[in-house]
Amino acid sequence: MKGGATAFGLRFSPILNGHHAAAPPLSSGRVLVLNQSYEPILICSVKKALLLLFLNKAELVESRNGAVIRSVRAAYPFPSVIRLHAYIHLPYKKVELSRRNILRRDGFACQYCGTRSAPLTIDHVIPRSRGGNDTWENLVTACIPCNNRKGNRTPEEAGMRLRSVPRKPNHIVFLRNFMGTIEQEWRPYLFGE
Repeated sequence: MKGGATAFGLRFSPILNGHHAAAPPLSSGRVLVLNQSYEPILICSVKKALLLLFLNKAELVESRNGAVIRSVRAAYPFPSVIRLHAYIHLPYKKVELSRRNILRRDGFACQYCGTRSAPLTIDHVIPRSRGGNDTWENLVTACIPCNNRKGNRTPEEAGMRLRSVPRKPNHIVFLRNFMGTIEQEWRPYLFGE
């Protein structure tokens, strides 16, 4: 595609406040795709999003601030969030129980004192010697001093309090860890903000 031409014969021309502005090109832009129920399901390229919009399989929910994509005869808003017209039944996305995912869920912070600097370990809230299992609800991130202080006791017996109740995470929580920067328009759909 020469001279800035892109798929569908469209050219990207971002305009903000009447001036051309830098924005991601069609080949590298990202668009959040929502199911019909507004549940985020994937991130696709701008080209794929435009195809879904032109084929009337999706609707534009949010556009990128003032940026437009121009064809010879028309200008279209640069998509940031689209919603599918038909509901897609997806299998439940399970987050694997692993040390790395427990650290991610807990924000790489000790769940007893909140420190992020010390080497972090995984602690069983109910010790294994007392029937505690390796589950999302029984494993938390702990620094070495807090883990040693708690020892083979429950947090209540050790006089320690958890900063948050450990829960099995949703795959949406982990989506943000793999996306890098999050577009401002995506936040209400990803994190309920």
